[in-house]
Amino acid sequence: MSSIDLTIIVLFLIFSAGLGLWLGRTNKTTSDYFLGGRDLSWPMVMLSIVATETSVLTFVSIPGLAYREDWRFLSLAFGFILGRVLVSIFLLGDYMQIGVTSIYEILGKRFGSVVQRTASGIFLITRVLADGVRFLATAVIIQVVTGWSLPVSLLIIGIPTTIYTLFGGLRSVVWVDSFQFGLYLFGGLIVVGTCLSHIDGQYFAIFSSLIKEGKTQIFHLTGITDSWMIGNAVIGGMFLSAASHGTDHMMVQRVLGTGNLKTARKALIGSGFLVFFQFLLFLLAGSLMYLYMDGASIEKDREFAFFITHHLPVGIRGIIIAGVLAAAMSTLSSSINALSSSTVMDWMQQKGSLLLARWISGFWAVVLITVAMVIDESDEAVVMVGLQIASVTYGGLLGLFILAKFDRQFHQISVIIGLIAGVATALAIKVHGLPWVWMIPLASAVMVGVTFITNLFIDFEKN
Repeated sequence: MSSIDLTIIVLFLIFSAGLGLWLGRTNKTTSDYFLGGRDLSWPMVMLSIVATETSVLTFVSIPGLAYREDWRFLSLAFGFILGRVLVSIFLLGDYMQIGVTSIYEILGKRFGSVVQRTASGIFLITRVLADGVRFLATAVIIQVVTGWSLPVSLLIIGIPTTIYTLFGGLRSVVWVDSFQFGLYLFGGLIVVGTCLSHIDGQYFAIFSSLIKEGKTQIFHLTGITDSWMIGNAVIGGMFLSAASHGTDHMMVQRVLGTGNLKTARKALIGSGFLVFFQFLLFLLAGSLMYLYMDGASIEKDREFAFFITHHLPVGIRGIIIAGVLAAAMSTLSSSINALSSSTVMDWMQQKGSLLLARWISGFWAVVLITVAMVIDESDEAVVMVGLQIASVTYGGLLGLFILAKFDRQFHQISVIIGLIAGVATALAIKVHGLPWVWMIPLASAVMVGVTFITNLFIDFEKN
């Protein structure tokens, strides 16, 4: 690391923390802190959703997937767009009409506080584990590029992020996310441009070579048990997006901050198309890196870090690393604020003050940093690990919100049993090595089915 690169990184960290602190000066209430005063601009919210959803995984793991394999990950992105459309039609209206701060408040109104807190608890656990993996992914690339230890890398990312999230709230998170999104997208463009300028041949010849080697293949016509079979990938992506952007408070929280249904839908659906083109850019970067480095064998999920370290000039390297940090910070800040919001609104029943909300944010920041320090890397690409962790619980949560649309009464015990059955179904799919994309659709179906059956049984016993 040169002094120029280090200076760029330090200036970026100071600017991010300072911008977040300045934007958070208007926070007076917990509503300001958790929803940005409900007057956030939808383009900024759209950028923040994308930055939160794909940042670390995109920057670290997706170029590596394209380097080692092909563009199959893009098939999920088609489903991501469809899932967002479904959420916009069936769920967003309820959230905006009732005016909730935490989406699990709807479950409390519909099924009681026990179900609300159960759903919130599942969200809290899922977010800590999934974002711990994302956080670790960024620390890995920082470690490779700088030579710093993992704990040091985690603290360098975590401390400034905690500062601006703690004091700035959602408004700071959204605005800083938007800036950081632009920075790491610029980093992706730099990688593409660098590769194209150094690979021999015209652009047409370069892309013909990628196509010939099968590096740009998106759809796979394989067996039903393959997660990347076209039907599994698209449908799985649709359910994953519907669950994550309809039942995960970290994602929905931004949309709630827009203040009305029309702008909320623009932000949510627009983010789906933006995610698609972002994936395309980073998959292209990975494929071009493969040509640039002649397909050299590199440790999994280190391909991008290796390219930064060995093939980018001083100054440019610092900008790219700042982009990597931006990717991590956008996800971490969003997770901290959402965890704090759910804790106050679902567990304390809105009794917390602004000061207490900040203390709770600090607590969750410490938890996330600690989890990232102790979690082990998997043999799978980190992007897939993060998605699979979330998929274990998303199906059950999606089933809860589906049940809330039915015009009938359900006993709390039957809902809880159904939720347990849904999560158990997802775990069984994982344990038996079945395609992870089946987790959410099958788990949500089981959750709804078991709830109906147990509810009928309880009604029969009472009568």
